[in-house]
Formats: sequence, structure tokens, C-alpha cells
Amino acid sequence: MDMIAKRGLVLLGCGKMGSAMLQGWLAGGLPPASVWVQDPFPGDWLKASGVHLNAPLPASPAVVLVAVKPQIMAEALPVLKPMGNGDTLFLSVAAGIAISHYESVLGAETPVIRAMPNTPAAVGKGITAIIGNARADAARMDLAQSLLSAVGQVVRLEDERQMDAVTGVSGSGPAYVFHMIETLAAAGEAQGLSPDLAMALAKATVAGAGALAESAAESPAQLRVNVTSPNGTTQAGLEVLMDETAGLPPLIRRTVAAAADRSRELANG
Repeated sequence: MDMIAKRGLVLLGCGKMGSAMLQGWLAGGLPPASVWVQDPFPGDWLKASGVHLNAPLPASPAVVLVAVKPQIMAEALPVLKPMGNGDTLFLSVAAGIAISHYESVLGAETPVIRAMPNTPAAVGKGITAIIGNARADAARMDLAQSLLSAVGQVVRLEDERQMDAVTGVSGSGPAYVFHMIETLAAAGEAQGLSPDLAMALAKATVAGAGALAESAAESPAQLRVNVTSPNGTTQAGLEVLMDETAGLPPLIRRTVAAAADRSRELANG
């Protein structure tokens, strides 16, 4: 972080993901004066944060975090071309934009790291996958991991092609879980619970099970076994849910495959 404090960090776009990251960095001690934010619609907290907001940018910042929506990338990125082919690391959290796109716009010698965070980053519970180009050396990968760790866990990929699968699992995955909460609550209503009670039970059950799965030494499979009494209520439910033909396993495979396929389509234009 010392290099960022000296040379500066530019945040291109400060929506939900960019804001979550910036709040984590500032809370971790990054001086606001070391941060430049370019965003056409800054919120009140950003205006009061002490960062340089829509001000002239430093010539050679340590990092440019690209957090704009892919739709406005075409007009936003070329402005930063003078920073390409140098020591500035471009760290992208823009979904579906390949490393090759940044190299074509900014220059082939530009250090680029592509990252796929997910929405639980907003509460410090995200997980982000990263992959860099040949110019993103070990020190830059470590820097990116340090930055992204402010909003959760970080994993490193071996190949950029894995990013589509990551998108299907963790990038889109929170929406699957939110829908699971919806459907679990609706099923509770169908069994006679009030809507508010059913939703409270569903939210707490999914959140608690997720926290237990993350903290326990046992695998999720073993945790499932632990709460499944022979011929009990949980087994009766699991026999429906785990059916290899009509249950959750084939449904989740199709769900993740559909999201990953769409990610590939977007990346290929």
C-alpha cells in the first residue's frame, strides 16, 4: 500500500462494487488524498470522503481500478491510454471484458489484472478470482490481492478461460442463493406459515448454514450427513432435493452452464 500512498490510485467508476472497495481501503488506512475517483454521479458519502473527485488525474498512478459498466467502457477507457505501456497497473472488475481488450486499447505492454468479485463484497464477505497478463508480475499480483482482500477472499486462476466458470459459480451465484431464499420462504407459506415468518426462517437458515459451511472443519457433504437422521424429516426432504434426474444436482449444473455460456458469448461480442 505504500506505493499507492505515494503514487496514487485511480478509481474509474464508483458504483456499488467500487464503493464497497473504496470504503474498505479507507477503513484500512489508505489516505483519501491518495485516491482519485472519476464518477459522473457521486453519492453524498463519496463527496464527503476526502478523495479527489472528478479532478485531474496523476500522470502515472500505481493502480487504475476499472469499475465502470461494460456499456460505457468504450468511451471511458481511451482517456487513460497515456497511462498504458508503463508502470501503472490496470485492475479490472468489469464483467465480460477480456484482458486482450485492455491490451488493444492501452498497449500490449500494459500490466493488466482481471478480477471477478461478487456482490457480498458490499458486506466484506465477497470472493474474488484474479488472473493477470504477462506484465502483471508477482509483486503486482500481490498488490491486487491486497487491495481486493479489503472486501473478502481472493483466489488466483491458472487461465483466463476459467473466468467464465467463475462467473457462473461465484459471480452469478449470489442471485441463485437469493432465489433459494425466496423459494424456501414460499414453500414455508405453502405449509401454513405467515409470509414474514417464512421469510425470516428462510433468510436465517441460509445465512447460518453458509456461515457454518465456511467455518466448519467438515466438508458441506459431511455437514449434511450430520443433520440427516435415518428415516427422519431431513432425509425425506433430501430424497426429493438430491434426485439425480429431477432434483437440485442437474438443475444447478444447467444453471451454472447457462451463466458460463452467456459469459463466453459476451466476451466474444
